[in-house]
Amino acid sequence: MLRLEKETIRRFDLPGPRYTSYPTAPEWRDDIPSDLYYRLLAELGRSGHPVSLYVHIPFCASLCSYCGCTCAVRLPEAKYGDQYLDHLGRETELLSTALGTTVTVPQLHLGGGTPTFLDVAQLHRLFALLRSAFSLDPSGERAVEIDPRTVDRPKLEALSALGFNRISLGVQDFDATVQAAVNRIQPFAQVAERYRDCRELGFTSINFDLIYGLPHQTPRSIGETLDQVLLLRPDRLACYSYANVPWLKRHQRRLVEFLPSAEEKLDLFLLLRERLLTAGYQAIAMDHFALPGDSMARAYEEGKLYRNFMGYTLRPAEDFLGLGVSSIGLVGHTFVQNEPRLPEYYRAIDTGAFAIARGKVLSFDDRARQWVISSLMCHFRVDKDEFLQAFEVEFDRYFAEEEAHLARCHEDGLLEVRDRVLEATDLGRLFIRNVCMGFDAYLENAASGAPRFSRTV
Repeated sequence: MLRLEKETIRRFDLPGPRYTSYPTAPEWRDDIPSDLYYRLLAELGRSGHPVSLYVHIPFCASLCSYCGCTCAVRLPEAKYGDQYLDHLGRETELLSTALGTTVTVPQLHLGGGTPTFLDVAQLHRLFALLRSAFSLDPSGERAVEIDPRTVDRPKLEALSALGFNRISLGVQDFDATVQAAVNRIQPFAQVAERYRDCRELGFTSINFDLIYGLPHQTPRSIGETLDQVLLLRPDRLACYSYANVPWLKRHQRRLVEFLPSAEEKLDLFLLLRERLLTAGYQAIAMDHFALPGDSMARAYEEGKLYRNFMGYTLRPAEDFLGLGVSSIGLVGHTFVQNEPRLPEYYRAIDTGAFAIARGKVLSFDDRARQWVISSLMCHFRVDKDEFLQAFEVEFDRYFAEEEAHLARCHEDGLLEVRDRVLEATDLGRLFIRNVCMGFDAYLENAASGAPRFSRTV
């Protein structure tokens, strides 16, 4: 297993974005003109382009202490889902009217929160309202995040009948001490039963989410979790670094004293990676793993992997629409985000208007830097000829001010330059966020004031 000097880890362990978007969300503005989104949607409808669709279901039966997502803790009662679906229906009608046509959706993702907080009847209702406004491609990707604690066989049968083909199970860790610390008790037997249900029902891709850097995690506990994961052998694994942001998520504060150090945390990831590679998984970009032959593995090998708020995806993120509280869309080079607070979201929709809280119109410079950062995050490389083709300007001329950063990355062993290609080294792949930060034109704004980002280790 790769070993790094403590000084190396400390040097690169900095606060930094995860770059699920660029510009990052803290740079978005709350003064997006009210008519702009309508114009963008009308243009999208006239273009005939397909769109990806993300639907956020915010409800959870309990709060996991590590969680950084937008969620609302509620008792599992139908009234909460019914009220939410009422508002989703109205928002969907607004979208349909603004688009002026029925657009094709080749990629649908239900995220949360906990999408399976909804009961079977509500899942069918949700799908019906989506189908009333969009043409859901029957051969497309339909993905859903599930909590093994709140889903049962009938609910999985309903998802299968509705055409969902990708399932992501929130596993995080199987160690009992870790589970107790993060308030997420789910025994291996419970997850294994849901996994077998998914296999029997024919879902084409099953993913497990794991998190490293949680309180009380050790190499031994991570190793034992992996022993159990590999007994099931999911098609994909997402191994996320725990994002400790207690200034944003106050419930994380009680975890701080039990977290591993940066050196210990990186060792946990290296152990995860070594075990999964030895077990036959292929490393995909920054933190994903897939079995050979999986569509994500093929896309990565072919240079056709992309990244957006739904994570790594096989489809270019040209335009995607968000539905629900806190959801994010990208239309016509403009990010928009709905109200993150449920009461405000409800109030806006009740007035017959979109619930847009903030957004960002991307400039040419934003799009150029977004392209570079995405290339690094997805493929660990930047091809200068591809940049020239995309933006009609030479990479070296456009990024002349970044030359010193690239030189430091080379001296630090993070980057190699081969002809007209920048490529991350093995060390650079571990610290790819640090490489990307040199292309972020907004980081100087974030250097002072309140903290914004989790650390890069």
